[in-house]
Amino acid sequence: MAASFWSPVLLSAQIAVVSTMIVALAGISAAVFMAKRSFKGKVLLETFLLLPLVFPPSVTGFLLIVVFGTRSPAGQLILTIFGSPVMFTWWAGVIASSVVAFPLMYQAVKTGLQAIDGDIEDAAKVDGAGAGKVIWHISLPLALSSILTGLILSFARALGEFGATLMFAGNIPGKTQTVPTAIYMAIESGDMELAWMWVLTIVALSFIMLAAVSFHSSRK
Repeated sequence: MAASFWSPVLLSAQIAVVSTMIVALAGISAAVFMAKRSFKGKVLLETFLLLPLVFPPSVTGFLLIVVFGTRSPAGQLILTIFGSPVMFTWWAGVIASSVVAFPLMYQAVKTGLQAIDGDIEDAAKVDGAGAGKVIWHISLPLALSSILTGLILSFARALGEFGATLMFAGNIPGKTQTVPTAIYMAIESGDMELAWMWVLTIVALSFIMLAAVSFHSSRK
């Protein structure tokens, strides 16, 4: 009983941690690029980046299958390099969670960067700091609170991802079965006690993370 309970919890946590690391790198990079630039097509690009936030999970899962399936160029490349497809693997769960969590990280960091007084950054440039130094030593430290908020929200979103993960990674116990999919299967099989235990675990973790976000916001 203990092993069957903790396996999805640990797997969900591992996938959420790796996904958050990927999302942090991608989201911060995209936010730095987009925050204070104006260029033709910016609205369309930003809309594309935010689409996973409003897509139905089934649409996200379907698109991931199309992009990374064995018949796609990306899927064929993965198959050639690693000798096996990415679908129905642990990494499929990471990809699905990263895609749905990315908009939260991107939006949080971009909002933080846009809130920075431009005069501070301009003063650093006047003193001889290059664009890279301004970003690393001025912009990102001043946006640290927004970055931490984005990290917490992204982790929570990755932890609770269900639809796209179920379609793309499947529901293989001990391999790709996360807490959300485990809850679904427990309800389907009538094991309400086990389902409740997983639900309460997710509720507790989600409450802690949202409380951390609220506490962080109240200190700004």
